Amino acid sequence: MTDSKESLDLVKSLLASQSLAVLATQDHGQPYTSLMAFAATDDLKYLILATTRPTRKFANLLAEPRVALLVDNRANEPADFSKAAAVTALGKTWELQGRDRQDYLKIYLAKHPYLEEFASSPDCALLRVAVEKYILVTRFQEVREVYPTG
Repeated sequence: MTDSKESLDLVKSLLASQSLAVLATQDHGQPYTSLMAFAATDDLKYLILATTRPTRKFANLLAEPRVALLVDNRANEPADFSKAAAVTALGKTWELQGRDRQDYLKIYLAKHPYLEEFASSPDCALLRVAVEKYILVTRFQEVREVYPTG
């Protein structure tokens, strides 16, 4: 299916309402997942993540910048099979530096002000994922591709 205004609005709503995403990277061909705080830009073109540099996920991103991030609104109830929605963002990531880092840090901290000390630390890498597309799944099996606006 192609994207629609309704699908785009649902992706925006999911990304705004959820604090955590599952980041999938590769570790020498082996999938590796990490639970991450994230923020999204208003146009949905970018997702922002923060991690310290001496982590496995950061090493994985340096070796292979292609990632997937899963965000969902499940409640771990039987109703999830008909009511929950999940979105997977597919894209490439890189570490932000200088002015870009400061600009995107503001977006990240607007959503996660309690992570200011962590995200502002010199050991913390601020990462930007350029989203190529979102895969939105609703009602357990309705799948739509949604593309960032702009």
